[in-house]
Amino acid sequence: MEKHFFKRFYELDYDPVLYNYDIYPKVIPAGRETTVTIAPRMVNKAFTAGKEYDIELCPFDEGAPGTFLDRAGKNDIHLRTVATEEGKLVFSFAFFGEQEYYLRVREPERLGEREMLEISVFVIGEDLVGRYPYKGDLHMHTCRSDGRQSPAVVAANYARTGYDFTVISDHGQYAPSLEAIAAYKDVPLEFSIIPGEEVHLFSEPQTGHMNTVHIINFGGEYSINALVKPAEKLEEIKANPQLRAIIPNPPDPKSHEAHQAEVDASIPALGIPDGVEKYMYADCKWIFDEIRKANGLGIFCHPYWISNRLQIPPSFVDYMMQQHPFDAFEVLGGELYFEQNGFQTIQYYEDRAKGRDYAVVGASDSHSSVNNGASAHCACTIVFCPENERSSLIAGIKEKYSVACDYICNRPSYVGQLRLVRYAYWLEKNWFPLHDDLCFELGRAMRAYSEGDPDAQPLLDLIYGRIRIAREKYFGF
Repeated sequence: MEKHFFKRFYELDYDPVLYNYDIYPKVIPAGRETTVTIAPRMVNKAFTAGKEYDIELCPFDEGAPGTFLDRAGKNDIHLRTVATEEGKLVFSFAFFGEQEYYLRVREPERLGEREMLEISVFVIGEDLVGRYPYKGDLHMHTCRSDGRQSPAVVAANYARTGYDFTVISDHGQYAPSLEAIAAYKDVPLEFSIIPGEEVHLFSEPQTGHMNTVHIINFGGEYSINALVKPAEKLEEIKANPQLRAIIPNPPDPKSHEAHQAEVDASIPALGIPDGVEKYMYADCKWIFDEIRKANGLGIFCHPYWISNRLQIPPSFVDYMMQQHPFDAFEVLGGELYFEQNGFQTIQYYEDRAKGRDYAVVGASDSHSSVNNGASAHCACTIVFCPENERSSLIAGIKEKYSVACDYICNRPSYVGQLRLVRYAYWLEKNWFPLHDDLCFELGRAMRAYSEGDPDAQPLLDLIYGRIRIAREKYFGF
């Protein structure tokens, strides 16, 4: 029997209101008059048709009416509406401020008593309008390197758990991500499989050409690992571009010696101070620059990972953060000990205090896609962007519209900008439980399809579009 170390938030704090009543839209642009519907999910929860109800709007950030008297009109808002024949409540209001609102429903004659229903919406600023929340993992492994399941099964298992996207980032290999994409090329999916890899270029510590930094190429149009190969492999790599790119003519590879000479030549112009490993930093910069040339996202991974000792000296980490040649920092990773995520989170917030501003992501670095004692689903990223596709996700992260999520403990925690963390926390309770129910069926059907079940394709055809319909219903853009 599986050990579920990482229980979801809604399993721990079951909110019957979410399943007894429906409210739509749930996410509302600030300052726009919006029509809101509160509908019963069961006949015994219906409001009495033709009866008047009072709806108190309680903005979370405006304080209690009896205490913050100068905010009257903001923290003491009451609307009246009459229940429809279907037992629904419908009203219109121009919500203000980026914040959560409690909606408390009472019968007018019982205003002094406890509300019969409290339900919640979230109001967003203009820059978030048109940006949907997509949950994904940006770092994981399959049986093609040191993981346990095949690329197609890993993708299905993550979809089943409530993810919108993932990348297959096997060590030194781009082809497994293409294998996962190809496995589902003939069926419609509301799940994005992003091409990628974990980049490990050839190192020779004895000659000073050493780089132990782990880097993810998320969504690059071609492999970075394939750009640097032994001389005897160059012709073979050139002859098989379909294994290392999603574009027809990726750059030709070069030998290890040519690459090391190029990196060595770049060092003087970089002005790297003494005490910092110069080749390692210059090689990292070369990798991140190449990922950008490939239109990908370069992720600086888990510098506080412990392998007997810290993977990377903190002085080198600090220089990386000062220069930030990367596009995003993997602030939350897959290890269960405090040092990795704890130290990396403190690093991020201290860097922000120093004026260093960079995007953050969370990832499991999982080597198994099920919760059987490994770190599957222990960390992820919520990206706020218009579409669940490669270029939109990359742009959303680069524009710093992402939050890293940690599910290691029973209570999830988040790292990122405060306003986005507050929004993500609300979504975790009010949107993702409904979203994840739809994803569960999708992931199970994907797994069956990958195993050759003839009934899986008709099911995938049938359920395609349901997540989009729910998203359009609940996000009032």
